[in-house]
Amino acid sequence: MTWQEKYIRRFYLERPGWRNGTVEFHALCRETIESPARILEIGPSSGGQTSGFLRGLASELVGLDVDEEVTKNPHLTRAVQYDGTHFPLDDGSFDAVVMDYVLEHVEDPAALFREIHRVLRPGGVVLFRTPNARHYVSVLGQFLPDRLSVWARNHPDNHRVYPRFFRCNTARVCRRILPDAGFRINTLRQIEKEPSYGMRSRGLFLLLMLYERVVNSTRWLEGWRANLLVAARKESS
Repeated sequence: MTWQEKYIRRFYLERPGWRNGTVEFHALCRETIESPARILEIGPSSGGQTSGFLRGLASELVGLDVDEEVTKNPHLTRAVQYDGTHFPLDDGSFDAVVMDYVLEHVEDPAALFREIHRVLRPGGVVLFRTPNARHYVSVLGQFLPDRLSVWARNHPDNHRVYPRFFRCNTARVCRRILPDAGFRINTLRQIEKEPSYGMRSRGLFLLLMLYERVVNSTRWLEGWRANLLVAARKESS
């Protein structure tokens, strides 16, 4: 067992009630989406944990992506590649839209949410997980090379990195943009989990774990946590 595996087990997996961010996001999806549902996943690429999870909730799972890799996603019932602006999809054709680590790569989130609003049925939901622009990872990521973040997370050197804009990545901005697009926010949660950017060094891991413990110790520091989990519903009228 590597030191990374030992530390994750010791400091996180063995903590009563602990669950990682993916499990927490999937739980929010399960609680919010009435299954079986027609689900649109935006930015699923060639597939991952969230695509596989959503397939279990969906009567139809459509993937929409600017990357042709979406056509290789085995969990989708249909894959659609588009130009990043207008969705080539019918009005009111989905019960739910899900984005997992996608919104930070969107240059015009207001336009994106207008399109999401258009393709959702009345009462439909949009759910997303995205980095908090105030977190140290997002702040440093605007100045440091992308390959450094790949190295810090112990990813393979060929791990693909997409441009990031962070245009809708604070609670305050979400509370402005989503209602403007016709959504009512039901859940807006800020979370800090295991220090995935400390996987190259024990000392860095322990330092970032201390940060995690501090920002999770009080709700007054939640604005400095790593990720936003959001569920919002399209107004019926």
